[in-house]
Amino acid sequence: MTGLHKPSEIAELVEKAGVAKAAMPLHALVMLAVLAGAFIAFGGAFYLMSMTGADLAHGPSRVLGGLVFSLGLILVVIGGAELFTGNALIVMAWVDRQVSTPALLRNWTTVWIGNLAGALLIAAAISQTSLITGGFGTTAAKIAAGKMALAPLDIFVRAILCNALVCLAVWLSFAATDVAGKILAIILPVAAFVALGLEHSIANMFLLPLGLMAGAEGSAALAAQNIAIATAGNILGGAGGVALAYRFAFKPQV
Repeated sequence: MTGLHKPSEIAELVEKAGVAKAAMPLHALVMLAVLAGAFIAFGGAFYLMSMTGADLAHGPSRVLGGLVFSLGLILVVIGGAELFTGNALIVMAWVDRQVSTPALLRNWTTVWIGNLAGALLIAAAISQTSLITGGFGTTAAKIAAGKMALAPLDIFVRAILCNALVCLAVWLSFAATDVAGKILAIILPVAAFVALGLEHSIANMFLLPLGLMAGAEGSAALAAQNIAIATAGNILGGAGGVALAYRFAFKPQV
């Protein structure tokens, strides 16, 4: 089929991409990570606006919120930024010993910190606008409060499921050979995790601080706990649930 890579070809592309990501110069990795954090924050802001005045708990509004939130991952994938959750797929190359453990941890640590910086920059910028005092701010506070009220195990399992979908979106984007195809591949998996109320550590780096700035019930400690637990769950869901599963399905013949 023209314009489409087969699953076995996707596995090879993802592994090659993982090797390149692990070897990326530090200055480039930092800048692309900051951009990815900002891109996810833009998607989060779009999501908050779409949910303002809507039913936050159920119904088509959650699907709409998920569809618009996909802007974040679209910007990351098409724009070539470095997102921590998507980089769980580097584990494929690590298992095949094409990426060392120090190189894997260097990428994950640098990208996680860069994503945090980018997300906080956008949250801080929005907090200086009139958006924070209107319906947008009220929605941000309600969503953040709900996330901070979740039990640790709930956060962890939601995070596993979340990054399984995010990494599937990234995986499917490798199937397409044109921009339109990549965008279409990304939209529904992202919309699904948002509509289901799953936990994305990088999105929460934007949503929780912004919610606290808007007056959400909770604390910086609860926000940090959520992000830490979601990070662990995201690693398990992406690295174990997608990367390793596909790696063993399409193990290269030696």
